[in-house]
Amino acid sequence: MMTVEQIKEKLSNISYPGFTKSIVDFGFVKDIAVDGNKVAVYVEITSSAEEVEKELRESITKELKMLGASDLNIAISKPQAPKQMSNSMTGNNMTPQVKNFVMVSSGKGGVGKSTTSVNLAIALAMQGKKVGLLDADIYGPNIPRMMGLEHNEPEIVGNKIMPYKAYGVEVMSMGSLVEEGKALVWRGAMIQKAIQQLLRDILWSELDVLVIDMPPGTGDAQLTLAQSVPVAAGINVTTPQHVALDDSRRSLEMFSKLHIPIAGIIENMSGFVCPKCGEESDIFGKGTCDDLAREYNTKVLANIPIEPSIRVGGDDGKPIVYFYPDSKTGKKYLQAAQQLWEQIEKANANGEIGNSEIQPNLPAGVSACSAEGQAYQKEQAAKKEAEKASKSGCCGGGHCDS
Repeated sequence: MMTVEQIKEKLSNISYPGFTKSIVDFGFVKDIAVDGNKVAVYVEITSSAEEVEKELRESITKELKMLGASDLNIAISKPQAPKQMSNSMTGNNMTPQVKNFVMVSSGKGGVGKSTTSVNLAIALAMQGKKVGLLDADIYGPNIPRMMGLEHNEPEIVGNKIMPYKAYGVEVMSMGSLVEEGKALVWRGAMIQKAIQQLLRDILWSELDVLVIDMPPGTGDAQLTLAQSVPVAAGINVTTPQHVALDDSRRSLEMFSKLHIPIAGIIENMSGFVCPKCGEESDIFGKGTCDDLAREYNTKVLANIPIEPSIRVGGDDGKPIVYFYPDSKTGKKYLQAAQQLWEQIEKANANGEIGNSEIQPNLPAGVSACSAEGQAYQKEQAAKKEAEKASKSGCCGGGHCDS
């Protein structure tokens, strides 16, 4: 007679599609019942894709029939399938094979932005999306270490670079393209060129989403990215202290100025979970981002606590959402990824995605801060007003308003 343990051992042979880890290791097998040759298995997956369910159903059937089960009842629970998105993006896009771009940004460094980028990207992949992760943090590229890729050499194909593959995600980082430990002391023009090359010269496949880990602040890198590709969602990463929130406000304001839909805020270091007793203490405060989220008409996607396993996972290249998806923090990242995708769908449906309004419109060599540049911009603005007036049948003399 079959036992639950024997069935569980068989199910451990089944890898979750796109990953090397089994459905048992992921914690997706929620219940097993045995009655003679009758076996009932309940599996809960994070992907809404029909092909993932079909592959798992076939694999489970094959393994359990080898064990002697003749009457199988396989129940697979999955999220609702995403709606078909309209191609509503406008403006410049130098990486057209990517459907959606997510900018992960912060007003200051050291708030866990890269950790957030890694775990959100993997969570999206676990939910059935084709995902890329771009480490565009020129000054502190930590993604290779966090993804277990720190000593890997990039593969060159023609004049392009193949992205790495780890945990179901395509990955590339500036840290993989320069000498380890080398300091990059670059002016704005060099940063702009580097960002564009990471978008254009990497052989990204057809991706549902590219998660981009940005440098901290609101400078050249952010503006270049927003002008190069239409960003579908901006995520702000911060910690609960008011000193950090001051900088977060600047980051959120940047999203607004660049016409980037704000998907939400990740509040990192939101309480400390003691590894011995499990008690949570609010070292840096908690829940302080709620007012800020309301101010910018967005929401807090997750409150991520300080937890030793997050730090260990980052240092050892073993992200918590992949290795401990059933942990409290793992579940929070999975929920945040689901909410992020819902925001991306909403932005697509509402036609909010585009960068045509922020394209550079100055002649070559003319600074926006110079008198010549300001005069040029005023002239262009006057021309736009005149064009708008002519289309509406107004003479532009100010009489039509009276």
